[in-house]
Amino acid sequence: MESRSARIEKPKIIKRKLLKEAMDVDVEGIIQCIKQGDENGVQMQLQEFNKQYAQCFFFDAEEREKRRQRKLEEFRKNKVRDFTDSDSENEDYEHEDRGLLLRQNLGIVLVRFIRSEVKHRLLKAALRTLRILSRDKKTLGALVTDSALLTLGKLALLTTNDTCDEASDPDSDFYDNIIASLAEAKVHQVTIDEDEGEAEAVDQTEDYQAMDEDSKSDISYATSGDLDTMSWFGSHRTSINEMHRGSIHQKALERGRRDRRESKMEGEEEEEEGEQAEESLRKEAMKVLCNVVYNSTWAQERFSALRLMNGLIERISSSVNWSSPSSVQFYELRLMFLITALRPELNTQLQQAGGVSILTAALESILEVQWKEQYECALDPTTPPISPEASQRIIEILKILFNITYSNHRQEPGEDDAALYRHLVAILRLCLMRKSMMADDTDELQGHTVNLLTALPLQCLDVLLSVPLTPDSEQSLGVNMDCVHMLLLFMERRLESGDKIKEKLTPILNLLTESCRAHRETRLYIRKHILPPLRDVSHKPEEGNTVKSRLIRLMTHLDTDLKHCAADLIFVLCKENVRRFVKYTGYGNAAGLLATRGLLGGQGVRSYSSSAQYSSDSDSDTEEYRQVRDRINPVTGRMEVQQPDPMEGMTEEEKEEEAKRLITLFSKLSRDNIIQPMGVDEEGKLVPLQGLGENPMTEDAKTETETDEGADEEQMD
Repeated sequence: MESRSARIEKPKIIKRKLLKEAMDVDVEGIIQCIKQGDENGVQMQLQEFNKQYAQCFFFDAEEREKRRQRKLEEFRKNKVRDFTDSDSENEDYEHEDRGLLLRQNLGIVLVRFIRSEVKHRLLKAALRTLRILSRDKKTLGALVTDSALLTLGKLALLTTNDTCDEASDPDSDFYDNIIASLAEAKVHQVTIDEDEGEAEAVDQTEDYQAMDEDSKSDISYATSGDLDTMSWFGSHRTSINEMHRGSIHQKALERGRRDRRESKMEGEEEEEEGEQAEESLRKEAMKVLCNVVYNSTWAQERFSALRLMNGLIERISSSVNWSSPSSVQFYELRLMFLITALRPELNTQLQQAGGVSILTAALESILEVQWKEQYECALDPTTPPISPEASQRIIEILKILFNITYSNHRQEPGEDDAALYRHLVAILRLCLMRKSMMADDTDELQGHTVNLLTALPLQCLDVLLSVPLTPDSEQSLGVNMDCVHMLLLFMERRLESGDKIKEKLTPILNLLTESCRAHRETRLYIRKHILPPLRDVSHKPEEGNTVKSRLIRLMTHLDTDLKHCAADLIFVLCKENVRRFVKYTGYGNAAGLLATRGLLGGQGVRSYSSSAQYSSDSDSDTEEYRQVRDRINPVTGRMEVQQPDPMEGMTEEEKEEEAKRLITLFSKLSRDNIIQPMGVDEEGKLVPLQGLGENPMTEDAKTETETDEGADEEQMD
C-alpha cells in the first residue's frame, strides 16, 4: 500500500499541470495588438483577462506561508509522520514569480495605452485590467508615477492638467524590448517544461486513478484562484535571472468577496452612451486610484502635491443633488476616506477647505432632511428605510468626518464651530433613529454614528436631548430620552455579539460615560436600566445575562482599555462613590479601577479627577437588601452561606503553629517571586509591602524608636 505522503504528492503534480494549462492569457498577443493598432484584438484579450480575474485578489507570500503552516499542523494532528515539504511548493512559487513579472509589464503597457485616443469600451476594459493589477503592491511601479496619477485623475475628473510628459504613442522599440524579454522567458520555460514533462507523463495515469477526496479538494482549491494562473515574461533580462535566484517575493491570487454595490458580473458588457458612459469611466478610474492610494505610500504623498486632493474636494462639494443614486459618489467618498485615514496631515487641508460643512450638507441631502426647528430634524415614521446605496455613502461620510474632527473632542469650539457641530449632531440623531433596509447596514450606520459622536465636542451633544417630548417618548425628569434609549439598545447588541468586542464596545461605553457625567437626566435614565436597586444578592454580580452582569464581567477583561471603559461607566452611574461602587460590583471586580484611581483604601469619596457635579440624592437600599446586608461578602458582592469556623476546636498552641506555618509558606512564595505582598499607602494606591517599610517614619515613631534605643544603651552600661 502506498504511503500517505505519496498520495498527497500526486494531487500537487496534478495541480502543477492544471496551473500550466490555465496559462491561457496571451499577454504577448495584447502587446502585439496594441503595437499594430488592432483595437478589437486588444479588447477581446483584456475582456478575457478581466473575466478570469474579476473576483481575485493578490496576497503576498506571507499569507501563503501561513496557509502552508496550517496544512502542516493538520498533518501533525492526523499523525502523518512522513510529511515533507516537497519541491512542488518551490515550483508553484516560480510560476507565481512568472505571473508577477507578467503583471508588472502588462501594467507598464496599459498605462501608456490609456494616454492615447482610445474608444470608450476599450478604455473601460483597460482601466478594469489596471484595477485588477493595482491590487498587487508589487505591480504598482507603473501606476505611482506622477504622469500615471495625473492620467487617472484626469479620467476621474479630479484634474485637467496635461499629462503628456511621456510619449503617448511610443515607438516600436518600447514594444520590441518587451517582446524580446518574453521570447527569452519562453526559452527558459520550455527548458523547465522538458525537465518536468517526462516525470509527469510517467505518473499521469496513476495520478488520476489514485485521486481521492484530498486530491479533489486540492484541484478545486487550485482552480478557484488560489494560484496565479497567468503566463509570464520578464520586464528586462536581468529581472529574469533575479527571479530564479529567488530575490523576488511571490504573490498568490485568492478568491475575494464581491462588492454588493455592483449589480452585474464584471465580464458582462452593455452599451453605454453619453453621461452613463462618462460615469462608468470615472468609476473605473476612481477604483484604480483607491487601490493605488491604499497600497502605495508614495502615491499618498503625491496625491496632495499633484493637487488631486483639491480636485476631489471640488468634486464632492459640487455634487448638489446627493440623493440621486450614483455609484461614482461612493468611490469619491471612499478615496477621500483613504486619504484622510492614511495621511492625517491632509485633514487640516480638508478642514480649511470647509470639509465639515461640505460633508454635513452631503449627509443632509442623502437623508433628505426636513427641519422642524433650528436643531431638530423631522422624524416621520412613514419614511421608507434607507437604501443600501445611500447607507454606504452615509457611512463613508461619517468615517471621513471622524477623521477630520476626532482631535476637537477636548477643545472648546468657537461660536461658529459650535453652531456647525450642533447642526451636524441634529443630523446624527436622525442617523441613530432611522433604519436601513438591511439589518447589517443599520448596525454599521449606528456604529459609525457613535464613533463620530465621541469625536465631537461634548457640549454640542446636548442637541440629542433637546427634542420635545411626544406621547410615545422615553423620558427622564421631563427630558426626551429616545436617543439615549437607542444608544442603550445599540450597546446591548454589541455586548451580545462577542466579535471584535474592544473595537465595537469602547466607543459606545465612552459616549455613555461622558453623557452621564454631563447630564443628570441621562445618568438617572441609564442607571435605571443598568443598575436597578439591589434585591437578589444570592448570585455574584458578574453572573447572569443582564447588561449589568455583562459589564461587570468586562471589568476583569484582559484588555486594559476595555475593562477600564466598562468600570468607568458603572463608577459614574454610582456617582463615583466608592462604597456604592463596591456594593454593586463586589470588591474583587472593583479593585482594578480603584487601584488606578488611588481609592483602594475604600474611602467613600468621589474620584479626585472627576469634574462632574452630582446631586446629593442618596442611594436608598431596598428592604430585601437591608435584611441580608450583614451576610454579604464585600469581595464577591453576594450573600454567602455561613461557613463553620475552620479553627473551631483548636487549642491556642495549635492556632499559633498553624499561623507560623502559613507565614512560612507565604515567605517562601515571596522569596521565589511567585507572589509579591502588597499594601495600601496613604494615597490609597497599591505598593509592595517592602516599599511601605522603607517609607520615612513619622516624628512620633522616630521619637519612640530613639527612646527605646536609649533605654537599651543604659541597660548595657
